[in-house]
Amino acid sequence: MAWVYLIIAGLFEVIWATAMKQSVGFTRLSPTLVTLLFLVLSFLFLSVAMKSLPLGTAYTIWVGVGAIGTYITNIILVGENFNIYQAIAISFIMIGVILLKFTAH
Repeated sequence: MAWVYLIIAGLFEVIWATAMKQSVGFTRLSPTLVTLLFLVLSFLFLSVAMKSLPLGTAYTIWVGVGAIGTYITNIILVGENFNIYQAIAISFIMIGVILLKFTAH
């Protein structure tokens, strides 16, 4: 169940990071509230996952899921430029996250 909580925490990280960009420096109320809500939820689910997962594994996977998800979300929803070199870099992060998952005890 810890892995499910960790993935949920990573997905919530995507939401708060995207909302934070939309808040324009916390000057827009709705995106600011979404940012704060999902930031708290993300940390809550991460902390629950860390009860049974090693810190290094849990934190790295949380950051990786958030980074990959935010990158893809912003290409699709916001129209950020797609760059093949960035896609290769994200692929390396994805490979690292997958390897961590399968080598964690």
